[in-house]
Amino acid sequence: MTNITELLSSDFIKLLVINTLFLAILLRGIFFRRSPNRNSLFGFFMFGSGVFLVTHLLQGVEISMGFAFGLFAIFAMLRYRTESISIRNMSYLFLVIVISLLNGVSPLSPSSLVLVNSILCGLVAFGETNLFAPRIFSKSVRYENIQNIRPENYQQLLADLKYRTGLDIDRVEIANVDFLNDVANLKVFHYENKLPTDFPCADESPSSLESETNG
Repeated sequence: MTNITELLSSDFIKLLVINTLFLAILLRGIFFRRSPNRNSLFGFFMFGSGVFLVTHLLQGVEISMGFAFGLFAIFAMLRYRTESISIRNMSYLFLVIVISLLNGVSPLSPSSLVLVNSILCGLVAFGETNLFAPRIFSKSVRYENIQNIRPENYQQLLADLKYRTGLDIDRVEIANVDFLNDVANLKVFHYENKLPTDFPCADESPSSLESETNG
């Protein structure tokens, strides 16, 4: 009972609230808006919460070499048994660990931690905006006007694709050409388009261009 009283009388509750709040801001407010993957959201949040609890409750405790290697082995097995994640998700995982470690073992006061966490989340939010770098998507397109793939007709190709797709196209790459059927497979890179709410579904507006999902 004494240990629980000491824990509640310390800054543990304040730090737990700060850590949970800023993990929610980082993951739910920033990450989830761009990558609506609930599994990744849940995994990152629980990983950060676990790192905070372990580092805060075990700070000042002398850990044996065997325990440290055992903990490393557990994380290694979890890493090798899971699928690889993108650089973006890896960056968010790194930020989750940074925030949790700061809140768990940093000697800063709670008010200073709020400031540091706010700066980190602000930098991430700025990095996700088009002011930092525009978001470019890619589509694979099967194109039948094969005359436009000639180097001298590149501007005509861009104009034709912009007109027929309505996309703000940045550049086009030729993947391969099928001269037997007079078609070319193109990779179209375009900026993000803001679609209206009444935009028709794909099955309501058939197109002569066959495209895949965004890359």
